[in-house]
Amino acid sequence: MFRTVFSAAAEAQHNPLIPGVADLIWSFVCFIVLLVFFWKKILPSVQQNLDARAEVIEGGIKKAEIAQAEAAAALEKYTEQLAEARAEAGTIREQARQDGVKILNELKEQAAAEAARVTASASAQIEAERQSALVSLRAEVGSLAIDLASGVIGQSLTDDKKAASLVDQFLADLEKSEETAK
Repeated sequence: MFRTVFSAAAEAQHNPLIPGVADLIWSFVCFIVLLVFFWKKILPSVQQNLDARAEVIEGGIKKAEIAQAEAAAALEKYTEQLAEARAEAGTIREQARQDGVKILNELKEQAAAEAARVTASASAQIEAERQSALVSLRAEVGSLAIDLASGVIGQSLTDDKKAASLVDQFLADLEKSEETAK
């Protein structure tokens, strides 16, 4: 049947769109040869290149995952160190605050002790000066009293024992009169 169709077509006018049988067979053989050549030679090398590229990409992805895991671990470690440093800084600040309070209290105690010492020294000095002034004043008042008594009595009170007892009695009477006035 194909022969009749092809022979009828050959007898009839030759159509350029329909190839000849020989051309179809040779085209089919060339297609098969090229198909086998591509299948055996080119397709394996292309597949090998694609596999190598896939391995490189997978290796890059694994390296990126490893680097990302390392970065996450480093970030976590850094965060822990930062938290430890903040805690240590807080401890140091608190210790410094306590040391400051302690030093301040010690300085206050030292200042109070120094003030007490200066006050005691000043009190002792004032008491000594008061005693000295009192002794000096007694001697002065005594000599004035003796001079005054000599002028009133009209006799000389040059006897020291008698003059001293008179002065002492006069000062004792003077002190008693001051106490009763208060």
